[in-house]
Amino acid sequence: MSYTLLPATLLLTASNVFMTFARHEHLKNMSHSPWYIAALISWSRALFKYLLQVPANSVEFTEELSLGQQKTQPQSIPISVFVPFTVPCMGQPLKPDCLCTALSLLSAVFFIFRT
Repeated sequence: MSYTLLPATLLLTASNVFMTFARHEHLKNMSHSPWYIAALISWSRALFKYLLQVPANSVEFTEELSLGQQKTQPQSIPISVFVPFTVPCMGQPLKPDCLCTALSLLSAVFFIFRT
């Protein structure tokens, strides 16, 4: 991984953290609030996602990556954020199918970036 791709990866990871909270956290903590309150709070969190994602995509676009690599990296980051989020924050158990999914995505990343 080059030095310009590392900031893009970190920005995309932070972006996914904001989006995961925007999409799912209100289910646990705002279930008794009106839907429009949950929507406004989720949208405000999603704004931070896009403020981080757009520069990350710009860095990736200028980097010498294949089209497959440009598509695989942002698609594989959400599982690395979602699994740690669901266990402590949402109180969901870690199931073997989540681990198998994570391993499958890691193998996809390995094979697309091994060149």
